[in-house]
Amino acid sequence: MLETSARLLRLLSLLQSRRDWSSADLADRLGVARRTVRRDVERLRSLGYPVHATPGVFGGYRLGEGAALPPLLLDDEEAVAVAVGLRSGAAGGVAGIEETSVRALAKLEQVLPSRLRRRVAAFQTFTVAMPGTGPTVDVDVLTALTAACRDHERLRFDYTAHDGSVGVRTVEPHRLVSWGRRWYLVAWDLDRDDWRVFRADRVRPRVPTGPRFAPRDSPDGDVVAFLSRRMGTGMWPCRARVRVHAPAEAVAGKITGVVEPIDDRSCVLTVCGDSLQTIAVILGFLDEDFDVVEPSLLTEHLARLAARYQTAARPGE
Repeated sequence: MLETSARLLRLLSLLQSRRDWSSADLADRLGVARRTVRRDVERLRSLGYPVHATPGVFGGYRLGEGAALPPLLLDDEEAVAVAVGLRSGAAGGVAGIEETSVRALAKLEQVLPSRLRRRVAAFQTFTVAMPGTGPTVDVDVLTALTAACRDHERLRFDYTAHDGSVGVRTVEPHRLVSWGRRWYLVAWDLDRDDWRVFRADRVRPRVPTGPRFAPRDSPDGDVVAFLSRRMGTGMWPCRARVRVHAPAEAVAGKITGVVEPIDDRSCVLTVCGDSLQTIAVILGFLDEDFDVVEPSLLTEHLARLAARYQTAARPGE
C-alpha cells in the first residue's frame, strides 16, 4: 500500500511538471509496466484528478482542468517561490489580493518543512518592502487583460490618458508586462494601426470581448525591449534632446533614454519626463558635458538648477 501511494504521488508530480506524457515515458520514469500506469491513472481519477487520455499508438496522458482545485505537489524551489510571491502580493501593488495572499500564505507555511520555513523567514526578516504610494490596479482588470491576451480576443476599454481625458480604445492585446510597481498592456491599437502601451491602472475593460484574431509577432521582436524603448520616449509629456560630448557606449545605461551616436566622441541623447525641471535634474546624473539641442526652454531650468547648486556649494558666503 505504501509503495502504491508513493508511486501515485510520483505519477501526479510528473503529470504536473509537463503538459503531455506518453504512457511509455511514464512507465519508464516510474519503473513499472504500462498496465500499472493505466491502473494508477484510474486511481488518480477516483481521487478527483482530471487525467485525460489520448488513444492510439502515440497516445498518452494529460492533467486537465477540474471542477475544483486539486492538491498540488511542489518541489523545494517551487514552494519557496510561491511563498515569496504571496508575501509580495500581501504587500500590495495589486488591489484586492492582499488579504487573500495572507490567507494562502498561512496555509502554505503551515505545511512547509522546517528547512524551507527558515528560508522563507530569512527572506521576510532581511528584506524590506517600500510602502506603495502609486496607483494600484484592480485584480479583476489584470485577470480580464490576461485572459484577452491568452485567448487572442479583441478588447475595448475606457482609457484615462495622462492629461486626464478619457477615450475608448479598441486593441488586439499582446502581453501584460510588470514594470517596477506598475502593470502595462502592450497591444496593437486598431484605430491607430500601430503598437501602443497602456497603463493597466488606467484601463476599464468593456464586456463582452470582441472576436478572436490571429496573434502578431512581438513588436521589435522582443516585447520587453519594445516597452523599455517606449518607456524612455513615448510615455511622458515632456521630451528633450541634448548633444553629449562622450561616446555613445559611455552614455548608454547611465540614465533612461535613447542614445544615438554621432561619431566616436559624441552622441545625441533623448530624455523624457513629466516636466522639463525633472529632465534637468535627470541630466545631472550623466556626469558628462552636453549642449541642449531642444527645447530651448530647458536651458532656463538648467540655469536655475546651476545657480541653486552653486549657492549650496558656498555655504559660508
